[in-house]
Amino acid sequence: MYLTEEDLRRAAARLGLTAAAFERSYVYRTRRQLRLRKPRGSECPFLEPQGCRIHPHKPTQCRVYPFWPELVEDRLRWCAAAEQCPGIGTGAVVHIGTALERSREMREAYPTMYPRQSTSHHRQ
Repeated sequence: MYLTEEDLRRAAARLGLTAAAFERSYVYRTRRQLRLRKPRGSECPFLEPQGCRIHPHKPTQCRVYPFWPELVEDRLRWCAAAEQCPGIGTGAVVHIGTALERSREMREAYPTMYPRQSTSHHRQ
């Protein structure tokens, strides 16, 4: 799970920790990215049977899912994700414009993962 610096600060505050203490316990940092440490047997240290422990302050990557650019922009990948995620296809309809806005939020939060696309090659 990727984090922005702001995600780190919000999650730390939710747990009553300083950003430095949160990072020491839950994060590993590479040259370009922050990532949550993955505990054995779980995808996330904050995912519990009753839900996410930091839900109101969860990282952008979690908050935006399933509207990641690689899913919104590729129907086959969207369908594959729907097979794994019980929430896709349920609840209120999310219009494509809204989905694209959410995917833009992901691009902006993680620019090293989503380099800017050239608009000169896109057809209208």
